[in-house]
Amino acid sequence: MSDRLAELQSAIDAFIAERDWAQFHAPKNLAMGVAIEAAEIMEHFLWCSRDESFKLDGEKRAEVANEIGDVLIYLLELGRSLEIDIVSAARAKLEINRVKYPIEKARGRATKYVDFD
Repeated sequence: MSDRLAELQSAIDAFIAERDWAQFHAPKNLAMGVAIEAAEIMEHFLWCSRDESFKLDGEKRAEVANEIGDVLIYLLELGRSLEIDIVSAARAKLEINRVKYPIEKARGRATKYVDFD
């Protein structure tokens, strides 16, 4: 885990310990938290155009940043609860995706790998 992620994890650990919340952090609850917070991110983009989604005003941008923070906190806790290093998991998944989405087939396309010619 990178130094910044390790520092964040320590801060999250302290926050949780101070409130005695670890008892509620079963993987199922944390996974639901990830999904709920991700949905809250999506809510900010509902009904806006692609171009508008890049041009969030200061308040909206701050709200989206808060929700992204929530998702990251839940993901870190989920990884911890299942003893999964999320950085290693992301790197491993990136390698899997390199195979699924070779440059010559995927470049400039939003096609799922199962639909490549």
